Amino acid sequence: MTALNLRHFRGDEVEVPEFSATEAKNSFGRVLDTAYSQGMVAITKRDRATAVVLSLDAYQALINAQSRPLSSLSHEFDDLLANMQAPAARDAMLDAFDASPEEMGQAAMAAVAR
Repeated sequence: MTALNLRHFRGDEVEVPEFSATEAKNSFGRVLDTAYSQGMVAITKRDRATAVVLSLDAYQALINAQSRPLSSLSHEFDDLLANMQAPAARDAMLDAFDASPEEMGQAAMAAVAR
């Protein structure tokens, strides 16, 4: 089993476990267990992804994502924008714009260390 990068229902690229068609046929229980624990499994034929096995949760999330009305996405966007406009976020951005390159580098290193 190797891994393949695919996009999940939200559009983010994720690493997906990969089984050859022969491995899937001979070890289907392992394919199901991996799909259950990882969300999805890619099945390859001649080193090319040809199918995907989804867990029930991943399938349900995919179906739900397709049925989300635009108004709910609009509300989500409005909430994100409101959070970015909060005084603390505004002050943090002003601090970032006033920071020297050295301070920005230190902040980046601190963020990576978390």
